[in-house]
Amino acid sequence: MAANKTQPTDASVLDYINAVQHEQRKKDALELYAIFNELLPEPAVLWGDSLIGYGTYHYKYDSGREGDFFLTGFSPRKQNLSVYIMPGFKRYTELLQQLGKHKTGASCLYINKLADIDIEILKKLIIESVAYMREKYKV
Repeated sequence: MAANKTQPTDASVLDYINAVQHEQRKKDALELYAIFNELLPEPAVLWGDSLIGYGTYHYKYDSGREGDFFLTGFSPRKQNLSVYIMPGFKRYTELLQQLGKHKTGASCLYINKLADIDIEILKKLIIESVAYMREKYKV
């Protein structure tokens, strides 16, 4: 089975962030970059052309599909900031209730701007999700 199409690159994460045209999104992305760098020992890596990831894990599905992906990360999208919480959100209901204005997808936390949320709760969510991923995938 094919591996994940989105792969790590050698491109500069800061160059990518500084090229974001929406000024508030760029400012928030720089703040997220600082937060993730504070919380995680792994360096930021640009995956594909728009995902900023930290750490890696290897997954293998029952279907036979397998590959590598980042433990957590974010992306300053046109519509919002996307924060990637790879285990999903079922085990983080209490934190999400305290977070502030957001939406969720399968593993994506969508935030319009950082001023809409409690940064300390976001940090807890990142830390707890990465700890879960490290334990589950032994990384």
